Parts: sequence; structure tokens; C-alpha cells
Amino acid sequence: MSQLSRACLLAGLALAGTAAAQSSPGDDPHVWLEDVSGAASLDWVKARNAKAEAEIAGSPQFKALEAAIRAALDSDAKIPGVQKIGDYYYNFWKDKQHERGIWRRTTLAEYRKPEPKWETVLDLDALNTTENAKWVWHGADCLRPKYQRCLIALSPGGSDADVTREFDLTTKQFVQGGFFRPEAKGGLGWIDENTVYVFTDFGEGSLTSSGYPRVVKQWQRGTPLSAATPVYEGKPDDMYIAAMHDDTPGFERDFVSRTLAFYNDELYLRGKDGGLTKIDAPNSAQKSVHKDWLLLELREPYSAGGKTWPAGSLIVTRFDDFMAGKREFTALFTPDDHAALAGYTWTKDHLILNVMEDVKNRLFVLTPGKVEWAKAGFVGAPTIGTVGVGAVDADDSNAVWLTATDFLTPTTLAIAEVGKTPEVLKSNPVFFDGSRDVIEQHFATSKDGTRVPYFLVRPKDLAFDGKAPTLLYGYGGFEISLTPSYSGAIGKGWLEKGGVYALANIRGGGEYGPRWHQAALKANRHKAYEDFAAIADDLVARKITAPQHLGTMGGSNGGLLMGNMLTQYPDKFGAIVVQVPLLDMKRYSHLLAGASWMAEYGNPDTSDWEFIKTFSPYHLFDAKKAYPATLFTTSTKDDRVHPAHARKLMAKMEAAGKDVRYYENIEGGHGGAANNAQAAHMSALAYTFLWDQLTRTPPAAAPASQPKPERRARVKATGSRL
Repeated sequence: MSQLSRACLLAGLALAGTAAAQSSPGDDPHVWLEDVSGAASLDWVKARNAKAEAEIAGSPQFKALEAAIRAALDSDAKIPGVQKIGDYYYNFWKDKQHERGIWRRTTLAEYRKPEPKWETVLDLDALNTTENAKWVWHGADCLRPKYQRCLIALSPGGSDADVTREFDLTTKQFVQGGFFRPEAKGGLGWIDENTVYVFTDFGEGSLTSSGYPRVVKQWQRGTPLSAATPVYEGKPDDMYIAAMHDDTPGFERDFVSRTLAFYNDELYLRGKDGGLTKIDAPNSAQKSVHKDWLLLELREPYSAGGKTWPAGSLIVTRFDDFMAGKREFTALFTPDDHAALAGYTWTKDHLILNVMEDVKNRLFVLTPGKVEWAKAGFVGAPTIGTVGVGAVDADDSNAVWLTATDFLTPTTLAIAEVGKTPEVLKSNPVFFDGSRDVIEQHFATSKDGTRVPYFLVRPKDLAFDGKAPTLLYGYGGFEISLTPSYSGAIGKGWLEKGGVYALANIRGGGEYGPRWHQAALKANRHKAYEDFAAIADDLVARKITAPQHLGTMGGSNGGLLMGNMLTQYPDKFGAIVVQVPLLDMKRYSHLLAGASWMAEYGNPDTSDWEFIKTFSPYHLFDAKKAYPATLFTTSTKDDRVHPAHARKLMAKMEAAGKDVRYYENIEGGHGGAANNAQAAHMSALAYTFLWDQLTRTPPAAAPASQPKPERRARVKATGSRL
């Protein structure tokens, strides 16, 4: 089993539904926009979409950029990532001919070829035509050792809510009368050919306050879902309840996961009699059971067996010994001021550690012995850019997939036997000319003195005159790290035009492990925003850009970051793109999946509101202030972060006469787009808007003898364009 609790946690982050009215909106005049699919709301959306399209999308330059991004997304030369299922290597693929995608397979021998021959297993576009649907692929779980039956998850339009349908890999057809889970948050997981675990919406009282499954049951083939046997029921204020069967040969076990909140979960071993035994490790630790071993990735200091390990450590012990009460651990990784664990993966005989040192990856090979673990460097590991590693077949092989990428180098995929030189199999095509650019890493000093790293991509011949159109991107939450990667959209939309791109590694993220994340939780949220503002200042101090030429963009939690840049630091930016954002932090915990994020932000229905209101953009907005040009983007089908966040602040800014526009894609879920055409359109809107705003020639100054109107002076000072 690999990281069950985290998989359950991230499997779906939203509640299906439309309007949420669990708390009083008070005197909020825009609360009606919380009705996701109401006629009045959608009419409002369509009117603003039309205005944004007319302003941004009508030029030949926009059409050319959209086409270029679409071509990159649709490219037949992209790396087809694969997953080994039985004797075949499976890939899900989208291009111009397959907008929703095809699930296909090949052999390893064929995959090594420049142009492999693929066998189509499921054509989603054809299925949509047949069923008059808009299915979006959410993945497949195939039962070993036969690998004949799979549980396929499909989402209607890209929402987190999905259905699960049983599929036969031999006939390449859905199984008539097979397992079927109706649309909801949750999932199915194999126990054996005739039995599954099901965690889903069973009706009233079966969901948590976050909208995730609160009940998990065992379901037998040939019986109705209503007859499934209860396995475990969580509490209403839990986050997510799930179960899974570990089918590793010789180590078959069953587990139940109770996630209370982000990075707060309990894991239980389920006996053959159905009884549950808690794995008595800290709730904050990420728990992973693999064959003989129990691994704990610590988020807080942990004392056991007479020793104490710091937060950020990875420690290991034998699973059976731990369950018998022994507490003798071995430390496999210990963090320091510069290094944090980015991840790990098992092969048949080894554990591969991926470590970030000042946001740069290094790989290590650990091998368990009779007495201790041996440690060695990974032979032939890439030394530049972002490096990823994943097992080809953790049960039967020591081979791994290696990916390497940076801002200017197309991603490569290699296969490597541990201890041998990797063999590069695939490389993404070059989507833009990056030969004129250079990558740098800098550190800005935040308000409290913390050094905050960021990456910079700039022209080699940059004039350093403060005039370069610059885009600063950030996220800063949920211990998620931002690392360099190759993007045709950024390349065509920004770098190839001569723009500068910066990627922020602010607190709240995971670039330096749990301590970096925890430094910006709840009442300390402001530190993430101070970090981002410090990077903006550093870009200006280095004479790379100036506020009127500096734009910023971010989505989801990064959209909350953008909202705070907009309302707290408007003078530092010339334009802002706010994507699928949280903005109304008084109501967020009552809108869709918001309750699941209170461990990150706090509970606005308690005294926590005293600090939450200091980073709630919807409440910080002041109609009397000047703000930079702003674009909000979101999705009607986003059932994770409610589209009303963007709708309502847009309405406020629009009513106050601010320089603001809005675009809401109907499909796409939290990702914002359901296919490559929609993704290209959304990207082109953002990059075209930013480029137009940041390269616009400011109006000529009035003669010195004439007093300037107060409004114009304010615009000049902030870089706003009202």
C-alpha cells in the first residue's frame, strides 16, 4: 500500500451541489451569485463572458496565441506517460482528434520505438457520442493478477463528482450488470473479483460536512448497493472516510482510513473478522505500509523507543513489530535548513528518496539489510531542473521511470534499472525558442527577515532598466511545492515575446518541508503574502521590472494569494489574473468543500474570524482605492472551490467602476478546462490580457503648470488603469 491516507485525501476535494446556504450571508448583496446554475446567475456570467471575449479574444494576436498553445497541447510528439498493468503499458491520450481522450495500450518493446503502435481500449469521444454525454477521464483501477476487470471513474464535465463503472479489458466493453457507483464524491476499490469497498453518497447523513464520504461499506457482486455491509462510519465533522485492499502477493491486508483534516488522519488495519486495529502513529504523520515496512513521514516531532525525530523526517520500522508494540525506528531522512523530502518510491528491493535542496532535486537509493539500511547516490540521475521518479513495477522489478525538466528544456523520460545508467526513451518537442533566455535562482528577504527563494527566467540580454513585462506566479499553501517545468503555454504566451517569468517558493508551500508550510498557517497566513510581496519588490530592486510592468497570476489557494495581492498590495502590480479562487473567507467553509480547509485557514464561525478577516479579499476590498487591471477566471463545473468567490468580488469591483473583467468556463471543474481547446482558450485569455496591460504605453504626463486631477495621480502611483 502506498500512502493511503494522502491518496484518499487528494482523490477528490469537493462537494457536489449548487447553492450552499448553511450559514447566514448577512447583508451580502451578491449572495444570489452562489446559485451555481440558476438562470439569473448564468445570465450574469454570460454577459460578462461576452465582454471579456470582446476585449481580449478578438485580435489576430490572440487567435495566433490560442492556436499555438492548442498545437502544443495537441502535439502527437508529446511524451505518452504510461502505467504498467499486467503485460501492457497503458496511456491516456488527448489530441485534436481525441478531445476527451483515448485509453490505449502497448508493449514495452513497442513503447521504446519512436512511434509505438497503440491498441485503443476505450475511446471517450466515441463513448460520449454514443451516450450523449461529456465524460472526462478520472482514472482506472484494475484487479490483479488477471488484470481483466477495471473500475473506471468518469466525471460529467470535469467536476470532482464522478461515477465508477466496471470495465472488461478483454472485451474492451463496460460490464453489463457490473459494479456501478452513481455520481458522487468517493470511489470503489477492489477486494477481489466479486467484492469491492465503496465509499460514496449513500443518502442523508452519509457525507461529512466537507461533502466527502463519511461511510465505507463492503459490496458483493450481484447485490444492490443498498445491501452493502457497513465497514466503518466516521463523524460528521470528519473530512473523508475510505478503505482499501492491499493485494501485494504475500502481504494481503485491508485498511480503513479516517481523514479528520488535511495532514490529520487515522489508519486502521482491518482483520478478517472485520475488527479494526489502529496503527498507533501520530495523526499528523503520513503513514505508508509496504510489504514488511511501515514508513512515517513526520510533520511534527515524534518520540518513540527512547529517541526523538524532528518534523520532516522519514522513519521506518517493520510493520508487524510496530503492531506488536515495538517502537524501534530507523531514520531514512532527516531535514536541515536547506533540504526537505520531496517524495519516495519503492522498487522490488530498494527505496528511492527524492530530496529537495534549496528547491533542487537529488535522488538517493536506500536498500534494507539485515541490520541497517545502505545508502547510495542514484547512478545517472539528472543534475538539472526538476526530477521525478516512479517505479515501473514495484513488486517485480527494480526499474524506475525518470523525468527531468526545467523552464527551457523539454521534459525527457528515461527508464533505469537501479545502479545502471538510465536510458532516455522519450522527449517532448521544443514548443518555443528558449535559446535567448537564462534561468536563475534568487532569494528575497521577507518582512520578518526570512530568505524566500524564487526562480527567474529572463532574456540573456535583458537591459535591467525596469521596463521588462514580468509575470510572477505563486501558490503558497497545503505544503505543495512549485518547481521548474517546461510549458508551451508559458513559452509561447510569455517568454518567446521577450517577457520575464518568475516562480515564487513562498511559505505555505512544501519547498522546505512541513516547517515551511506550517509557518503560514491560520493566524500566520500573512507571512505567505509578505513573502510574495517581497519577491515583487526584489524584482523591482534588481531593475528587472517596475510595478506598472509587473503582473501576477495564481489559482485556487493561489487565487486567494492573488486576491490578497489585489487588495493589500495593489501598488506593486500592473495587472492580476485571479483563477478559480477563494475570496470570501467568511463564507468559504459553507461553500462546497470549504469545510475541509479549516486546518489551513481557520474556522470563520469562531474567534478565528479576527485573523481570517485580515486575509479575506472580499471583505478587504475598498471601493475608494485604486486597483490594478484584473481578470477573474473560474468554472461553473468547479465543485471544489465555489465559482461564487470569483463572481461576488467581480460584482463588487464592477459596481465600484474598477478596471475588471470576468470569464467563467462552463465545463472543466477545478482545473478550469475539460479538453485541450478549452485549456488553450483559457491560457490565451490570461496571457493576452497580462501582456496587453503590462506593455501598454502610459498616458503622457500633463504639463507641469497644470495641476493633475487627483484620480490620475492615484492611477500613476499604483500602476492601475481605471
